[in-house]
Amino acid sequence: MTAGPPLTTPLPAAQLAALVAVVDHGTFEAAARALHVTPSAVSQRVRALESAVGQVLVRRAAPCTATDAGLVLVRLGRAQALLEAEARGLLQPQEAGRTELGVAVNADSLATWFRDVLTAVAGWDDVLLRLEVEDQAHSHDLLRRGEALAAVTSDPVPVQGCSVEHLGTMRYHAAAATWLAERHADASGRPDWSRLPMVVFNPKDTLQHDLLAGLGVGAPAPHRVPTSADFLAAVTAGLGWGMLPEEQLVPLERDGRLVRLAADRPVGVPLHWQRWRLDSPLLDRLTNAVRSAAARHLG
Repeated sequence: MTAGPPLTTPLPAAQLAALVAVVDHGTFEAAARALHVTPSAVSQRVRALESAVGQVLVRRAAPCTATDAGLVLVRLGRAQALLEAEARGLLQPQEAGRTELGVAVNADSLATWFRDVLTAVAGWDDVLLRLEVEDQAHSHDLLRRGEALAAVTSDPVPVQGCSVEHLGTMRYHAAAATWLAERHADASGRPDWSRLPMVVFNPKDTLQHDLLAGLGVGAPAPHRVPTSADFLAAVTAGLGWGMLPEEQLVPLERDGRLVRLAADRPVGVPLHWQRWRLDSPLLDRLTNAVRSAAARHLG
């Protein structure tokens, strides 16, 4: 990142809000509609901010994206908006609205233990939850880009400006429809991995490949099913085998619809909660809800 001139004056909230809106909505026109101003006003505010810091903050493309310097100020703008909203709520509680909290969470957590967090937030009248679904190994990228204030992540190293705490371990097991496992078993009844079709969540999902690598088996071309509920449905239907969270697997295993393929090789994915280091009662409350839900469900 190229250093700009020394910052000797405060960065106006309206300029930061314009930058955040452009990055969130992708165009100056859409940002203007969100802010209820003209596109020209948004453009002037962003240019003034770029002039103040001496760096380009927005790549004017389709869609508009933040530069590295822009990401720093997007984070500042979001933090400033959160703290301002909380201050207004304390000073004028009768006029307080809902404050948006952006959170990144992986699909399997959202489909299982994180639902307890949704239940908790449902009882809050002052929060709008904006969830971004991302793989646990990549959700910290949303923190770095300022698109989330907090994230469930597998990365124990805190993103700059964030705190981190261990939540527990999410356990996965290789599983398949009972009939599919029986069809593709070798003479000893063990899975014939070379013939078993496989399902993955998306290109970032390496759980299945990691298991096969540990077994010394090559991975076949997989089916791809990119939602947690549909991934479970696909495995249950017999489309292929896949790594399932224990919480999803156990009821279907009990009913005889699914069977574990490698019972001695569960895969544990440590999960962590990273959040911006802000003195924010709303983030504190959300953190407590996440901590409580994880304690009930994760090992």
